[in-house]
Amino acid sequence: MAKNPTAKNRRRGRGVPGAGPGHDTTTEPTEPVDGGLAELVPDRERSRAWTLLIDGAPQSHVDLDDPRHLSFPYQRRLGHVADLVAPAGRPLHVVHLGGGAFTLARYVAATRPRSTQQIVELDARLVQLVRRELPLDPGARIRVRSADARAGLAKMPDGWADLVITDVFDGARTPAHLTSAEFLTDVRRVLAPGGGYAANLADGPPLAHLRSQIATAATVFPELALAADPAVLRGRRFGNAVLLASERELPVAELTRRVAGDPHPGRVEHGRSLTDFTGGATVVTDANAKPSPVPPPGTFD
Repeated sequence: MAKNPTAKNRRRGRGVPGAGPGHDTTTEPTEPVDGGLAELVPDRERSRAWTLLIDGAPQSHVDLDDPRHLSFPYQRRLGHVADLVAPAGRPLHVVHLGGGAFTLARYVAATRPRSTQQIVELDARLVQLVRRELPLDPGARIRVRSADARAGLAKMPDGWADLVITDVFDGARTPAHLTSAEFLTDVRRVLAPGGGYAANLADGPPLAHLRSQIATAATVFPELALAADPAVLRGRRFGNAVLLASERELPVAELTRRVAGDPHPGRVEHGRSLTDFTGGATVVTDANAKPSPVPPPGTFD
């Protein structure tokens, strides 16, 4: 889920996803999936780029010609994490909880060839749609499993992953069972020594969900950082924030530089400033977990 200014740029007759030049259609690919009505909207600035919407909420943006291109601000922040979790070019083992249109998996495959990646996506019909309309590079080492994110994570071996990314939304809300300390404890089990965890979180004023997620992660990981639009961090609007966690020292200076230099500049909180931002928020457990908040009306207009 992301508020994306390009999501409403709809053009008819641009051609079907994955098709070659001249393959035209008068409709955009639209069909029901398990999570709602999925629609692939062409990007009028890029000839083979598409935004995936589910029930009108932007979920992913994919450029088939340039998988290194990340359109949504939160996706670029996740891309920065993937860039910085290990030396440039080194293949990674990555677990993606939530698939969408497989944007981040395509990015890692392009920037770190020979990486091995596992996508866990509950919506089997969405997986079928994306595989058909936005096919993966057959040479990429990407496996897609249709399963609940937490159940899929539980089947991963100890210490397998260099990076775990959570980007799971049921509609526009993160399910409750992916917000707890017990869930994050299993994430840490799957991570290799020194590995990193990144999560796409969504919240708005008064930011109670975001603060509680930081407090919860702090009970499992000793090192945390948060990247987001300053307006979101100040509680002025609903939006996305990327939480980064690890057992080792984080590359905060370089992450801050990259996030600040984005087309939509963001801010990184770390250390004392992040502790102050959290403000003694309640730790989430399986017993008290709730889904993330419902986006307010007009969020995706």
